[in-house]
Amino acid sequence: MSTRELVVLGTGSQAPTRYRNHNGYLLRWDGLGLLFDPGEGTQRQMLLAGVAANDIDHICITHFHGDHCLGLPGIVQRLSLDRVAHPVHAHYPASGAEFFRRLRYAASFHEIAELLEEPVDDDGPLAAGPFGTLEARRLDHRIDCFGYRLVEPDGRRMLPAELSRLDISGPDIGLLQREGVLRRGDGLVRVDEVSEPRAGQRFAFVMDTRLCDGVFELADGADLLVIESTFLDEHAALAADYGHLTAAQAARVAAECGVRRLVLTHFSSRYTDPARFHDEAAAIFDGDIVVAEDLTRVPVPSRAGRAPR
Repeated sequence: MSTRELVVLGTGSQAPTRYRNHNGYLLRWDGLGLLFDPGEGTQRQMLLAGVAANDIDHICITHFHGDHCLGLPGIVQRLSLDRVAHPVHAHYPASGAEFFRRLRYAASFHEIAELLEEPVDDDGPLAAGPFGTLEARRLDHRIDCFGYRLVEPDGRRMLPAELSRLDISGPDIGLLQREGVLRRGDGLVRVDEVSEPRAGQRFAFVMDTRLCDGVFELADGADLLVIESTFLDEHAALAADYGHLTAAQAARVAAECGVRRLVLTHFSSRYTDPARFHDEAAAIFDGDIVVAEDLTRVPVPSRAGRAPR
């Protein structure tokens, strides 16, 4: 059975606290695993959350501030320690290639796993496959920073009752899906006669940034948006100075972009009551809001209610 969920490994900004680890997020997307921004302590958080090194297919780093990458040495070495057999793709801002090299080889180890570096230097697609397309967009932070999104194309859901009525089964179903038509005697069966539209799903990951075009492009139509809300609106000037968002700004993005589930994270340690982030966002966005907590899981909303685009 397919699983689409976000495993939250850490939610703190700048420095860990007693209750929040540095950043770290694993997206399970059917058989694919994408690890975003592994901050310090991510390897241990993975153990506590039941995430294995073998679950990682892509590592996506938004930028090279420590709370978003200091866990990378442990992750890289764990890939080899656990003898991960499949290639792991690493995406990161190209301008930080030297930082990535230093983190990758921060200590001596026997490198076995295949880690493929794929630096990001511009907006656009990074990888494609049965899962859809992984894309990047430039954000507005104090150093080069990119956000990521996963876009699944719209498809069609086969209708068993219609297939049975026309006595279509086995390999003929796959042929009909691939070709769009199937010859039956003297006639043709078209795929739209035995199927219905199935909306593709979208996931977006937005970290340290001011509001900019890239934020809205990433969030557009997202079923699940993971977005930093480092500050509350009372500190909006501070957020702008340091290149961050407030919970109110994150909610505005969700409202304007048709987001279905909003996940707020990357909280400043100056705030002790997480409910304040929810309340501030809920005043602007009337959809589903999750204030992320370490070691929790957030499912991607089902396709029910999502029309194909």
